Amino acid sequence: MPRQITTIGFDADDTLWQNEHFYKLTQAQFAALLRDYVDADHLAHRLLAAEKRNLALYGFGIKGFTLSMIETAIEISQGEIPTSVIHEILSTGREMLAHPVEVVPHARDTLEALHKDYRLILITKGDLFDQERKLAASGLGDYFHAVEIVSDKSPATYVKAFSRHGDGPERGLMVGNSLKSDVLPALEAGSWGVYVPHALTWSYEHAEKPEDHPRFREIADLGDLGEILKLLR
Repeated sequence: MPRQITTIGFDADDTLWQNEHFYKLTQAQFAALLRDYVDADHLAHRLLAAEKRNLALYGFGIKGFTLSMIETAIEISQGEIPTSVIHEILSTGREMLAHPVEVVPHARDTLEALHKDYRLILITKGDLFDQERKLAASGLGDYFHAVEIVSDKSPATYVKAFSRHGDGPERGLMVGNSLKSDVLPALEAGSWGVYVPHALTWSYEHAEKPEDHPRFREIADLGDLGEILKLLR
């Protein structure tokens, strides 16, 4: 009997390496810079609104996040924000772009165990240069047969990726920490979707679990992925 799954897609940020942690630290710095204008909770609400509003223009990633912080600072201060604070915001953005890559537990061992038996694809969204930098710094690049850095993730994204690099979406499986971006569109494309929760997943990526979907699975961490694949042979 042919194997049910021949190709596995992996999300990158907060699935293979830590990401949202650095955004939270930067937001704390941002709140400290704006403390004379607004409280931290209201600032977080306004920043999230700006991020969502700007996604269509800037896409996902640190550069768009930095621009949204600047926009929010100007709005909150009614244009009175000092240039020194704008400079500090730009500095925090540069620091994020240079931060070291911290691979999550079990990521390397899991990829090493699977890459000889499955075609592995990195499917991630965000800024091209930053994602390429993080992949290189992670030391995980050699485990992947293909890399897809996309502007957003939709069912069509997974149909194209699993058709281009595998045997089609029906024999593909996507692994990620975002229900909205990694799991739900993969299921809609006809693939399997494996949800790996992360404590700091960005609120924009939250969605309801498709508990009743026959191709949905949830694991505590990447170390459990091998057992899921054994059951799906």
